[in-house]
Amino acid sequence: MTWLTALLAIVAREALRFVHQRERFLAALVRPLVWLLVFAAGFRAALGLSIIPPYQTYITYETYIVPGLCGMILLFNGMQSSLSLVYDREMGSMRLLLTAPLPRWWLLTAKLVASTAISILQVYAFLAIAWAFDIDMPAWGYVAVLPALAVSGMMLGALGLALSSFVKQLENFAGVMNFVIFPMFFLSSALYPLWKMAESSDLLRDICAVNPFTHAVELIRFALYLEFNAAALGWTCLATAVFMGLALWGYDPARGLVRRKG
Repeated sequence: MTWLTALLAIVAREALRFVHQRERFLAALVRPLVWLLVFAAGFRAALGLSIIPPYQTYITYETYIVPGLCGMILLFNGMQSSLSLVYDREMGSMRLLLTAPLPRWWLLTAKLVASTAISILQVYAFLAIAWAFDIDMPAWGYVAVLPALAVSGMMLGALGLALSSFVKQLENFAGVMNFVIFPMFFLSSALYPLWKMAESSDLLRDICAVNPFTHAVELIRFALYLEFNAAALGWTCLATAVFMGLALWGYDPARGLVRRKG
């Protein structure tokens, strides 16, 4: 019960913070909507794509990039949640949280669950707006994608958590976010399939193939069309474990104490 109380308290705190930051919600929606409604036409014309093989069920380029834009929302929200962690650490509230009589991994996992829940709400709001513009998916796909969004959100949140443990100043984190977000997003299958990237460079295609964000997007993409991608799920879970391990190591109080003494 103590563990559950701590989880609910952390989720409630993050929810209240999100409610009082309406600009954050609007920014999370405007960014993918601009890509969907403005840039999609230009990308489709430049790439010469109308039907995207091997995804024969995708009819338009817009329906292809919707899962990638869902991943964009998860990615940006994961980084923004990590930015708030850096702020909390500077203000001292993060230190108070980690001194609670609970395992450190559980406290950090609770932070991840809270940020992922907020990200999923933003994704469904984006999907609702896309549906209003006649860019829709199979009806049951909106239900089947929920576990994929949860796994992908946990992975991207764990990445942000790991970064926040190594960035010590709030001013430096914005640069680190841009250094991570844009390569991960553009070097993935979010905007174009990997075979299209291979036409330009095999090296870039290989980089996209090992990008964890690519597998998160493919997991969401297949789930929206009621298909299961075991390889994408495996790689996403593996990346989550690696990033979470780095975060636990970075938030180790003993290691931080040794560094301060040094």
